[in-house]
Amino acid sequence: MDQDKFPSYIAVEGPIGVGKTSLARKISIDFGHQLCLEQPDENPFLKDFYENKQKFAFATQIHFVMQRSQQLNRYFSESLIKQKIVSDFIFEKEELFAGLNLSDEEYEVFTEVKSKFYISSPKPDLVIYLQASPKQLLNRVRERGKVYEEHISLEYLEKICEMYSEFFFSYYDSPLLVINVDNVDFVSNHEDYKQLVTHIKRNIVGKEYVNLSQTIF
Repeated sequence: MDQDKFPSYIAVEGPIGVGKTSLARKISIDFGHQLCLEQPDENPFLKDFYENKQKFAFATQIHFVMQRSQQLNRYFSESLIKQKIVSDFIFEKEELFAGLNLSDEEYEVFTEVKSKFYISSPKPDLVIYLQASPKQLLNRVRERGKVYEEHISLEYLEKICEMYSEFFFSYYDSPLLVINVDNVDFVSNHEDYKQLVTHIKRNIVGKEYVNLSQTIF
């Protein structure tokens, strides 16, 4: 595959279970990008969070902030500025989830703590925002069978989908490719993936909504 036309820093985003990590891994393998992944398995508070969001949301978010700080140093330091990277998140997501799950008082403390770890973050050359219906996401979450996700509810996934939709509706920091993946499989269906690669190589400007057979401007 032609690597020259691919963006240097690609971020794949979307709600839980939408396939962010699988797509990021495939892009990394096929185009030689360094892989920068969320590591939810390493967050010791995540399982407790899904069982009791009110009690464990703050600790969960602070742990992710510390993880982001380490990733900034590892993948985005000035000495590595020319490195090609694909991630399965954008750094702004911590603010989104903090706003969704924390009380007003907790959010103020979260913002203060976060500023001690990092203030700014790199902007992707392209963001790929994957959408799917909450019911489809719940099915995928159940199928992958991660223990700490067994308490995720449809209601919570609905809130996350709404949160992402509102955020990306007014997102202009990077070129944005929006794809509904309810009936798409980038891992098993080569044609789906091939069409996605074609769109990525088009040097996207602004925001584009794609159904893999037709681009809507």
